[in-house]
Amino acid sequence: MTSQICIIIAIVAYLGMMIYIGITYSKKNTQAAEFYLGGRKLGPLVTAMSAEASDMSSYLLMGLPGLAYIAGFAEVGWTAIGLAIGTYLNWLFVSRRIRRYSSRIGSFTIPEFFAKRYDDDRHFLTCIAAVIIVVFFVPYTASGFAACGKLFSTLFGMNYIAAMILSAAVIVIYCTLGGFLAVSTTDLIQGITMSIALLIVVGFGAVVTGGFGSVTDAVSSLPGYLSLVQSYSAETGTAAPYTPLMIVSTLAWGLGYFGMPHILLRFMAIEDENKLNLSRRIATVWVVISMSIAVLIGVVGYGLSQAGIIPVLEGSNSETVIIQIASVLSSHGVIPALIAGVILAGILAATMSTADSQLLAAASSISQNLVQDFGKKKLDTKTSLLIARITVIAISLVAVFIAQDPDSSIFGIVSFAWAGFGAAFGPVVLLALFWKRSNKQGALAGMIVGGVMVFTWKYGIAKLGGAFAIYELLPAFVIALLVNVAVSLLTKAPNENLVRIFDEVNAK
Repeated sequence: MTSQICIIIAIVAYLGMMIYIGITYSKKNTQAAEFYLGGRKLGPLVTAMSAEASDMSSYLLMGLPGLAYIAGFAEVGWTAIGLAIGTYLNWLFVSRRIRRYSSRIGSFTIPEFFAKRYDDDRHFLTCIAAVIIVVFFVPYTASGFAACGKLFSTLFGMNYIAAMILSAAVIVIYCTLGGFLAVSTTDLIQGITMSIALLIVVGFGAVVTGGFGSVTDAVSSLPGYLSLVQSYSAETGTAAPYTPLMIVSTLAWGLGYFGMPHILLRFMAIEDENKLNLSRRIATVWVVISMSIAVLIGVVGYGLSQAGIIPVLEGSNSETVIIQIASVLSSHGVIPALIAGVILAGILAATMSTADSQLLAAASSISQNLVQDFGKKKLDTKTSLLIARITVIAISLVAVFIAQDPDSSIFGIVSFAWAGFGAAFGPVVLLALFWKRSNKQGALAGMIVGGVMVFTWKYGIAKLGGAFAIYELLPAFVIALLVNVAVSLLTKAPNENLVRIFDEVNAK
């Protein structure tokens, strides 16, 4: 009972701090640009940590360790490598250019950037982009709510639905109050909290099992578990080849970064583009270290199960491995219980840091891009902010409904939403920034094809098996890119003004 009280104290203190930040920043939102992009005032540290904390959702502390626990190094290892490469390349090639371009044309949401980049005065690009954001952000947000539900139900035996709704309520409160600046500031704190949680868990788990040597001994007998070219099956206890095609498919996770609205917004919001180099270094180092430790936690967790210290976890329950380790830690006294509370707050941080960014991006898509830009409804600042806040609440309710199933896989939900954004927006962003011949017809066609192909491949073509059973992001991204280029070349070239602005941006 004492351990649970200590954990609750740590978590409540953490949640209270998040709400306090939201209330503090609510006074600074005097216009829509402040609510959505913080007036482009982010410093390099906040930009870096906010971008990566909003990226590393609950799959960092639950999805990746769970996959490593149940299947070994291959899939999770190549996924982490792909994400690390994608992180670096996105900061290197996209961040500075989209900051400069969005500032030059006066856009503060991704759909608005597309519309102004291509001079789409009828806002078809805005409409389609906004719809895609809502379609894929709702399940993405649902995965975060599911993580919170699993956390509290596993730890306290609390009702899964009640726990999920409580967590969603806290996220909605500080997000609707504080807007972008509150979300970015809390992301910085959440990134630090996640780092502390990862380090404590992996260290404690290794010590309890007798050191990393004991952990290695526990898993080395499992066929393919520690290999990057073989995949371990917990169901059959055998290894299967992890083919070059599967490796390329898994590395394709890195392509998703080019189309992530909540990450691209951080690039657009930094106060000085010259500070992006520092942000890139901070972000890349943090991502590599945090994902490496997350994978290691899964392996340590398996060693703990083999030693009988935590239960043997099967299926989606493997994603609770970090919760199980924290629970063991909490039984060692008051101080360890408070530390366990910090760890569990780290799980909330991983969830909230992504969910709040997604909610904000989805809110801007509806209130700003659909209602005002596409719907031609001119709203005053007060009404615009009110609609944005109502949108956050509405999307949260839908996400809570989707996340009702406690057996849903966090990693699976995230991977699908990641593919959706990567394929629909990634090629458009790259061509918009680097190819002056790209036009709005090509962008529109590529966006639609990318989004549709994610569904088509996952739920249709992939079921054929064999070479078709690959991560849907890879084929959808390639096809969307080719369609964008082909349609652009077959239709009218951009007007002189668009070409002039493109050359101005790229001349710097």
